[in-house]
Amino acid sequence: MAEKSEKEPVPEEEEAKKPVKEESEKEVAERREWLMDMMKLSLGFAPTPEKLLDTLDMDGVVNYIKSGKCKKIITMAGAGISTSAGIPDFRSPNTGLYDNLQKYNLPHPQAVFDIGYFWKNPEPFFLLAKELWPGVFKPTPCHYFIKLLADKGLLHRHYTQNIDTLESRAGLEADKLVEAHGSFRTAHCLICEKEYSQDFIEEKVFAGEIPRCNEPGCEDNIVKPDIVFFGESLPKRFGELVHDDFKECDLLLIMGTSLVVQPFASLMNRTQHHCPRMYINLEKTGSGPSNPISMLMFGGGFKFDDEDNYRDVFWQGTCDDGCLLMAEKLGWKEELQEIVKTDHAKIDENAKALKARSKSLESDKEEKQEEKGEVVSKVVETKKSTLGKSESDTEKSNIPKSKTNAPKSSVTKSSSTASRATSKSPSSSKTKLKKS
Repeated sequence: MAEKSEKEPVPEEEEAKKPVKEESEKEVAERREWLMDMMKLSLGFAPTPEKLLDTLDMDGVVNYIKSGKCKKIITMAGAGISTSAGIPDFRSPNTGLYDNLQKYNLPHPQAVFDIGYFWKNPEPFFLLAKELWPGVFKPTPCHYFIKLLADKGLLHRHYTQNIDTLESRAGLEADKLVEAHGSFRTAHCLICEKEYSQDFIEEKVFAGEIPRCNEPGCEDNIVKPDIVFFGESLPKRFGELVHDDFKECDLLLIMGTSLVVQPFASLMNRTQHHCPRMYINLEKTGSGPSNPISMLMFGGGFKFDDEDNYRDVFWQGTCDDGCLLMAEKLGWKEELQEIVKTDHAKIDENAKALKARSKSLESDKEEKQEEKGEVVSKVVETKKSTLGKSESDTEKSNIPKSKTNAPKSSVTKSSSTASRATSKSPSSSKTKLKKS
């Protein structure tokens, strides 16, 4: 096992050492111009940009897509697109993940994804990871709708907060995907940063073990999936693509996110001011901060109910229902349903194999524990047997000897005594021999 320093690494200090991507002079100038334009629009000092939607509803968005003017759609998604797959979202009362973590004895619900707490106690996260593991759940119609946008050549990029990898499972190419909060696809040692595969982590998680590093000199340190915890930086890919992607975006579809967690939530304000934005969610949120400072930092939010709204559309309902309705209006519904049916059949077969593997790993672990227990039992029995024999020999030596055996016994004992004396002090024995 690698030697550990007396002072454990402090997560905040480790993060502070990581290089931060600096904006170029061009990006800074563009950002400044964007903020100025936003302030002018908010205060009524600038003309309203061109209205690209004929109506501020789903029909208006569908007609815009059909017009051929829309070719670089960006989708943003949160936990709401995966709830119908059986994965809970985070903040819904009673059913949300944060309301159902009592069995892990956490100091607070968010601690399960807090990097500081993970350093101290990683077990709750890995217990939860087993329940949420990729491959157990099926992508939803919403995931396949995003894939369909890509197949039609309309998707510029998909940004997701989710760590379930269901977009990839639905067939979305890696080039079209930005996992803003990471995923289980890869993992790294917290100390030496050696990379590990999803299969490595999967085997440990389903065996009920905490993944440990196997690099020589770094053994037993924790291996953490590349999921962004509270207190960690977002992936490098996010920073590299976000600026240009949202500048080029000509339609923003936001689905199943409460738009609370920054900086992801602020992406809705990174598009050009004329770009239409549609929000599909159970609740109408994201209307923006009233605080001027927050507005400057994160943007002004949606203007669904404002008289001067010219681009924001809200559709209330589940993400699946919204995507199925949009697919129907676009003439893609039957195609979407067939994709869902075919792919789900394949996943059912894979899920059976994964379940069998999990059962096998747990069985192997139990067998090893039983074998270890048997070895320990045998050692204990051997020790008891040896001890019993020793006690028996001692009892026999205390039995009085007959007269005929006395001289022999005396010689034997004397020889033994001399031998012990010789082994302890050779010089003393030589002195005695000379005297004799």
